[in-house]
Amino acid sequence: MAQNNYLTTQKITNPAVERDALQKELEELEKLIAQYDKDIGKIEKEKKTLQNKIDTLKKEIKKLDLQIQQSNIIIKDLGFQIKDTEGSIEKTSQKIEDLKQKLASILRTIYEEDQKSLIEILLSEPKLSNLFNNLMALEVLNQKTQEILEDIKSLKSNLERQKEKLGKEKEYIEKVVKIQTFQKIESENLKKEQDYLLKLTETEYQKYLKEKKELELKAAEIRTRIFELIGVREAPSYEKAVEVAKQVEKITGIRAAFLLGILTQESRIGKYVGQCYLQDPSTGMGIKFKTNTKWPRVMKPDWVPLFLKTIKDLNREKKLNLDPFATPISCWIPACVNKNYHVTYNVSVDRKGKITCPSGYVPFGWGGAMGPAQLMPFNWIGSDNYKYRIEAITKRLADPWDFRDAVLGAALHLQDCRADLSEREAAACYFGGWGNRKNPYHLTNYADHVMALTKCHQNFIDTETMSSWCEARIF
Repeated sequence: MAQNNYLTTQKITNPAVERDALQKELEELEKLIAQYDKDIGKIEKEKKTLQNKIDTLKKEIKKLDLQIQQSNIIIKDLGFQIKDTEGSIEKTSQKIEDLKQKLASILRTIYEEDQKSLIEILLSEPKLSNLFNNLMALEVLNQKTQEILEDIKSLKSNLERQKEKLGKEKEYIEKVVKIQTFQKIESENLKKEQDYLLKLTETEYQKYLKEKKELELKAAEIRTRIFELIGVREAPSYEKAVEVAKQVEKITGIRAAFLLGILTQESRIGKYVGQCYLQDPSTGMGIKFKTNTKWPRVMKPDWVPLFLKTIKDLNREKKLNLDPFATPISCWIPACVNKNYHVTYNVSVDRKGKITCPSGYVPFGWGGAMGPAQLMPFNWIGSDNYKYRIEAITKRLADPWDFRDAVLGAALHLQDCRADLSEREAAACYFGGWGNRKNPYHLTNYADHVMALTKCHQNFIDTETMSSWCEARIF
């Protein structure tokens, strides 16, 4: 892919015009990023193919190496066998020479005896029988010696044939070794070529990754700017809420309709962000401001410092004048639990905020959720750090009552709840924590309702229409 010169964002005075320009630039960048994804995928396949070829060549080279080693051992062994055979042939030849000399001596003796006259024979042997016995013994020895000589000649002939056979076999294997060595050199040269191609492909791959990352950073900056230009701290119009959710979907991958389903369930998309004020930080006692009645467990005392810090930061950075004891937060939902973790909502609260649970049960849960996404203080700047994670994206102070930040915080929470695996279970997790993502109560009484609302929002996003059932539960 050639280097692309994408549009340079110009800051425009009119926010609507700037948003339109940014949106067009973002669409162009997203097309380029998609093309980079395609090219990178293609290069990854090429890399894999080249690596497979290199791995195959490595195995082939190793195999040839072992075959050459094996052949060299065989050649060495054949050399020893040939040497041994040559030694045997030499010894056999020596035996043949010895036997030839002995045979010649016997033949000379027989010849000499044959040349003696009758008188010489009679004079040399006192008994005639001795003479015949000597002659017969020499004849037998002559015959045996000739037989041994023939056997030894035959042995020598066999040894010479064996030597010739071993020599041919050695010569053949030496040729095989030459061929194997040539094949190994060819494979090594081919491997070097494939290594070079892989190196070139890797360089191209890293270049594409770098260029894609630059485009993604540019796109992220544009999304953040678009996000800034939407800007709402009050409950937005439905159309604006849909727009925010779509932008957050691009940033986090959490489906816009699902986000809107959560926010509808939690706060009617920012219309109801809480009906209680905190009054006593040490006990968590508060007040329902519409009825001016005491209400217990409005905020867990451990969370109060986090809540007060949130308000203080907003007042300082955003030049607001928020009163932490007059900022709406969620009320406690009356619930009690027994030692078996069975929850009951058969609970009464009197005008002074006193809780009465059934026998064997104790109060369970707390209020204190903040903003349209109803995030708890400990989620916001405690264990989950949604505040800091949002700021890393937006590059500005995060505000749980700003609808944009609330939607982004909800999306991050749903990411942690693994919405990519199951939106229904993620909804149950959003309501009751990770341990309750498969809890039948949370699934039935919260998640299923969220999924029904999600369907309403998705239908509107797809068709810009909504049923009366959906309208009654959303607006």
